[in-house]
Amino acid sequence: MISRRPTGARAELSGPVSTGRFIEPISAVPVDLAAHGYLSEEFFVSGTASAYGAVGPLGTDGRWSVTAQESADYRTRILVRRPSDPERFNGTVLVEWFNVSSGREANPDWTYLSPQIIGDGYAYVGVSAQRTGVDGGDALVGVPGMAPRRGLVASGPDRYGALRHPGDGFSFDILSQIGRALRAPGPGSALGALRLERLVAVGESQSAFFLTTYINAVQPIAQVYDGFFVHSRGGSAASLTGTPTASDEVPRGLLIRSDTDVPVVIFETETDLGPLLDYGPARQPDSDRIRIWEVAGTAHADAYVIGGFASVLGCDFTVNEGPQHFVVQAALVALNRWITEGVAPATAPPLRLAKTTPPELARDALGNALGGVRTPAVDVPISALSGESPPGASRLCALFGSTVPFDASTLVRLYENEARYLEAYERSLDTAIAAGFLLESDRTELLAQAEAVSFSS
Repeated sequence: MISRRPTGARAELSGPVSTGRFIEPISAVPVDLAAHGYLSEEFFVSGTASAYGAVGPLGTDGRWSVTAQESADYRTRILVRRPSDPERFNGTVLVEWFNVSSGREANPDWTYLSPQIIGDGYAYVGVSAQRTGVDGGDALVGVPGMAPRRGLVASGPDRYGALRHPGDGFSFDILSQIGRALRAPGPGSALGALRLERLVAVGESQSAFFLTTYINAVQPIAQVYDGFFVHSRGGSAASLTGTPTASDEVPRGLLIRSDTDVPVVIFETETDLGPLLDYGPARQPDSDRIRIWEVAGTAHADAYVIGGFASVLGCDFTVNEGPQHFVVQAALVALNRWITEGVAPATAPPLRLAKTTPPELARDALGNALGGVRTPAVDVPISALSGESPPGASRLCALFGSTVPFDASTLVRLYENEARYLEAYERSLDTAIAAGFLLESDRTELLAQAEAVSFSS
């Protein structure tokens, strides 16, 4: 595939930055980059960005028309993680829109995807795209009683004091300008000696709301990115002015435009179909450029991405321990193959609903969801995995779903013994791998988890 050469303003890069204290985005999964042959560097990016205004109505079909309006100067940061050996680079750069829902920057897709990023030799660029990350502000979803976050400028003035963000309405053009800068070869490249072939934007939750707007409004005129991974979007999107959640400016039940010129993978969890994210009205069919994976047994965030912090966050129940991170990695591999080889990802039926108002998933007798992307976690289960949290959970904890393990007598009734359970699990695993919903490279780890299951009471 020949890399795009989009025209237009591009960000100016300075760095790598070495002064002051580096502030890393939140992640519960530490990665020793050096041990895996990766470098981590931070750059400042600056320029003059435009905000966009709508030309005509913003319809639910996502086929929006916009025009550049006022402009403003910006200076923000990007975090680059790349193979130190250019021979390991697979040609694809992933650009993650940092998530600021907690009031502080987080990189949830790096957390979910880092094993695959490192294993397959991707380069990764995290972007401080929103004003909250730079200047601080209230959390969209935070821990009760937590004070507003201070942002990079106030938290690390020695390093970040010169950063400035004009507002989230400018963030879309900032993303385009950073993409153009990454594509620019020659001395001073943030990618060092790596030769970029493909540029893919990724974002989870609030970041996915912004990417939805970017795909619908900006990608058609900027044409900077070769593909998008939209992870846990809601049923609306960010407004052009930067309001991150549903507003009068953006309709409920908003689709991603079906005439997109690049591949888009939309990854949705059980939680996302419920009232918190309200994705249900925005469900759309697959097309020659769009694939939707609704994954059974998953929650908007889960035990993998929040690590051991559930109790610290006030969640006094077992949060979802489902297979999301394994399926997310398979989705990345499928998207990259779609872009490079033209082979579309597997299709999957949507999750089944028992009722739509309010949305309620259909579940089997064991409590696991029906339909959607299937894995052994729900087809050969040892627990009920749900995107729903117990009644009374806080708004934050309601994002984490739940896990209810089966007792020994239930396991015996289902499988008789561990050996038969393992046989059934392996058959289901092979089916999911053959379909492309799990990766062969994860087979050993997944089997090890199944082998550790005991029916002892």
